[in-house]
Amino acid sequence: MTHSSISFHRPPAPRSGALAGAALFVLSVAAISGEPAGGPDMARLIAENFDFAARQYSVLLDEAEKTPDQFPRTFEDGKLLTSKLKTWTVGFFPGSLWLIREGTGDAKWNAPADRWTRRLDGLRHHAGTHDLGFMLYCAYGTGLRAARGAVDEKEYKAVLLDGAQALASRFNPAVGSLRSWDREMWAFPVIIDNMMNLEFLCWATAESGNPRYRDIAIAHAHKTLANHFRADGSSYHLVTYNPVSGAPELKRTWQGYGSESAWSRGQAWALYGYTMMWRETRNPLYLDQAKRIAEFIVTHARLPEDKVPYWDFDAPGIPDTPRDSSAAAIMASAFIELADHVEPFFARRYAETARRQLVSLSSPAYRAKLGENGGFLLMHGTGHYPHGIEVDRPLSYGDYYFLEALLRYRARLGKTR
Repeated sequence: MTHSSISFHRPPAPRSGALAGAALFVLSVAAISGEPAGGPDMARLIAENFDFAARQYSVLLDEAEKTPDQFPRTFEDGKLLTSKLKTWTVGFFPGSLWLIREGTGDAKWNAPADRWTRRLDGLRHHAGTHDLGFMLYCAYGTGLRAARGAVDEKEYKAVLLDGAQALASRFNPAVGSLRSWDREMWAFPVIIDNMMNLEFLCWATAESGNPRYRDIAIAHAHKTLANHFRADGSSYHLVTYNPVSGAPELKRTWQGYGSESAWSRGQAWALYGYTMMWRETRNPLYLDQAKRIAEFIVTHARLPEDKVPYWDFDAPGIPDTPRDSSAAAIMASAFIELADHVEPFFARRYAETARRQLVSLSSPAYRAKLGENGGFLLMHGTGHYPHGIEVDRPLSYGDYYFLEALLRYRARLGKTR
């Protein structure tokens, strides 16, 4: 992802006492649960989370309306920090409003969610970024599902199809990938985060009947599968290609500890992306890759007991280094979906990992108190540790994927009853 130029200091990692509290919270929920991977206690936990989210985001919404041309991003030193329209994070706040509407069933969220979604209209022809899936689909796409006919669906779809066309313009057939950044320091950079934007293209083919969008998504997923992954299933953050020959030229990191380290949110993006591409294509290569990534995560010796990863699996100073609650939220959402498509042993493993992540994120160690944290839900996110940006802060995308994971887990509970 691209980031704003706001500078942040590096605060300490979450206190050990807070993490101990999280462990006690996890144990208390697990001890009374009738089923290791869910049950009525998780149903209550999810309901309570959405009740809390509605109250907490009312605080954030009131503050956000003071600058309606800016989008909530994080909170620091008592101030809400926002992003301008062309920043990659702008779709998560409207998307979270839609997820709260879906999770609570309260139609009062339709109006603010629709209002904030429509403020993204200026992005519909913006071809200067690969992040249009985050920026448009997380808002308009989530709204189409959550609004239940309470929005102008024709207009929402028109914006999305324009955006998909803009995103597709970044595809280079010689490389077989969508270009990530337009920075001159690299000839043709592709980051693992870009897997998350492929769902948008798959939707565009399903909606329009034009196979080109889905074909681009498949080509990009194949190219990433061939070049982004190590033998152990972990992912590089960045691979640069020769734009003429399509050959990979450099593999390194941008937000991780080192070029050969496993940046935690990068592993989360990869897990989510290949799980989603399996759903969209039913290509077994994608399911196998999702499982390889999942096994790297769940069996890693440095994945903490509460399943909320450190910002990088290879970060120096573990355990005295920041966690990334956003990575845990993304992982949880992906694990829940993946659990429906694998053998029983792996299904139990992934569902249980997601459960423990959600319970941890719902605990006082990671979830803010009502009225605090600027109205954001989760604490202890890590945006860009090497550059000191958004370290130990709430992150708008952490909240979005936390809410999505809660909805997915609730749906899973409904299937198992």
